[in-house]
Amino acid sequence: MNIEELREYCLGKKGVEESFPFDETVLVFKVRTKIFLLVSLDSEPLRFNVKCDPEKAIELRERHSCVLPGYHMNKKHWNSIIADGSVSDKLLKDWIDHSYGLIQESLPKNYRSSQSLEGL
Repeated sequence: MNIEELREYCLGKKGVEESFPFDETVLVFKVRTKIFLLVSLDSEPLRFNVKCDPEKAIELRERHSCVLPGYHMNKKHWNSIIADGSVSDKLLKDWIDHSYGLIQESLPKNYRSSQSLEGL
């Protein structure tokens, strides 16, 4: 997966916006005001942070060498993923979907429906 594929995949989700709130090297994807993925534009290979269920976060770190505690994030809830080709793009997308789902579930009920997320 490269940065263009990652960006296209994230923006294909309902209600997702992208921004550069920190500096021009960190692209952030969020639903409403809640971040579900951050990606460094100046790292090679591609490296990004995703939110993760705490128990699953530990399991993924133990199972995959490309999964590390979230860099500059709450390490209990965030993982850094190095897209070095050691896992499939499908698995990377599953982890992105998990992060997006956690954020979507944390939104107030009136924002969770697909209709409420459209056109944001």
